[in-house]
Amino acid sequence: MPTYRVAAVADCPPGTSKEVMAGDQIVALFNVEGTFHALDGICPHAGGPLGEGTLRGSIVTCPWHGWQFDVTSGKNCINANICHPSFAVRVEGPDVVVELP
Repeated sequence: MPTYRVAAVADCPPGTSKEVMAGDQIVALFNVEGTFHALDGICPHAGGPLGEGTLRGSIVTCPWHGWQFDVTSGKNCINANICHPSFAVRVEGPDVVVELP
């Protein structure tokens, strides 16, 4: 599976999110208490930028229409049948790396 360096660890401090590119894929990168998580960066509702959303704990709120997802699992907070794609993330030294399927 292809891997991409998407950010420096320092670029996304705990409690923040960031929109990044992994190849041609828009990725929403989240730092929850020092652990990184990554979701598809495009909200399934109307294409909003999840990486620009508000992160509270492990819940991100899309800035366009308020859809919320648990960034640790990709599950929608209202409808458990909606699960947004997530990607494996790891830290390699000072870098954050995302693995795409």
